[in-house]
Amino acid sequence: MWARELAVSAPGKVILHGEHAVVLGKVALAVALDLRTFLRLRPGAEGRLSVSLPGVGVRRSWDTPDLRALRGRIAGKSPGEEPLPRGKQLDALREFAGIAAGASAPESLATLAFLYMCLAISAKYGDVPSVDILVWSELPTGAGLGSSAAYAVCLAAALLMVCGAISCPLQEGKSTARWTEEELTLINSWAFRGEQVIHGNPSGVDNAVGTWGGALRYQAGKITPLKRVPTLRILLTNTKVPRSTKILVAGVKEKILKFPAIMNPVLDSIDAISQECQSVLEAMPANPSPEHYPVLEEFFDINQHHLNVLGVGHPSLDRLCQVTASHSLHSKLTGAGGGGCGITLLPPDTSPAAVEAAKQDLCACGFECWETKIGAPGVTLHSCSSLSAQVLHVFSQS
Repeated sequence: MWARELAVSAPGKVILHGEHAVVLGKVALAVALDLRTFLRLRPGAEGRLSVSLPGVGVRRSWDTPDLRALRGRIAGKSPGEEPLPRGKQLDALREFAGIAAGASAPESLATLAFLYMCLAISAKYGDVPSVDILVWSELPTGAGLGSSAAYAVCLAAALLMVCGAISCPLQEGKSTARWTEEELTLINSWAFRGEQVIHGNPSGVDNAVGTWGGALRYQAGKITPLKRVPTLRILLTNTKVPRSTKILVAGVKEKILKFPAIMNPVLDSIDAISQECQSVLEAMPANPSPEHYPVLEEFFDINQHHLNVLGVGHPSLDRLCQVTASHSLHSKLTGAGGGGCGITLLPPDTSPAAVEAAKQDLCACGFECWETKIGAPGVTLHSCSSLSAQVLHVFSQS
């Protein structure tokens, strides 16, 4: 029996440097974005397990005996022994939930991931008690900001906690708490399996950022958290221009094959930017000098030019950079490019008036814009009373 009402949150992510070059073995830096996904966990009706995802229109409830019967059909080995959810397991879950084979809408994949994680975790650690789970996100879906990973991290933390696989570290009277390193590693491993349900073959970067927060270095499959990184203010802008990551990646590979002597030095330069930026970020907490920011701004400018050379720019992103440059701010695309999102660095001496003027000009272009931070904390446990008014309003309405 679960008796407490608590909330879990996990951050989204952006790629700071290394887009596309990372596919070819170069270094990429991924950073936690302080736009978060929130999960509210509270006691539910006896014998029922409920999940609500208002952002994608999901509201489902199941009898726990039915879930227990289904569990035997999908129970597998431990995460280390079985890295991929099996096709037959997912087919059984689709049939149970009434999800058509091949359905890829966000609501279908979110429901499938929930059922898989719930049943696989309970098979290993014991029954999930009767609880109501509500998930709401500040992150837009499909924008390359790690929304599905933040969802999977929140689910993994909540389900592992109610099954007793990890502790409930929030003490009475405290507003937030985090889990131990060992517990975070377990959360991350199960969140990765949730990402596999949704994406098939994810890199593991997004769920790692959601779990640990801060900044991560990724190269050739190896993920290394950076130690003591600063929290930097940014504008995050969604151009709302849709793009196909698969097509953009293929285009870059084609250009490299066609002009290797020209393109390989560009990739090497992107790699050097990632490594130099890592050095600057790791130096900033111990020596928070204003001189670091012009260097970071130059990295943005150079890398944006490189990404245009790779062929992943877009007129909307050019416009974003022009608008922010008119306010003496520096921007680059983040993620796949071809539209999508861009990030703009806001040095500490940037006036509120300049930020507001830049936001208004970007919105006038038809873009969506948020003032937020990168280097945010990873998955966190909250008392519900400590959440922001916006989050509490959503939770109270559902």
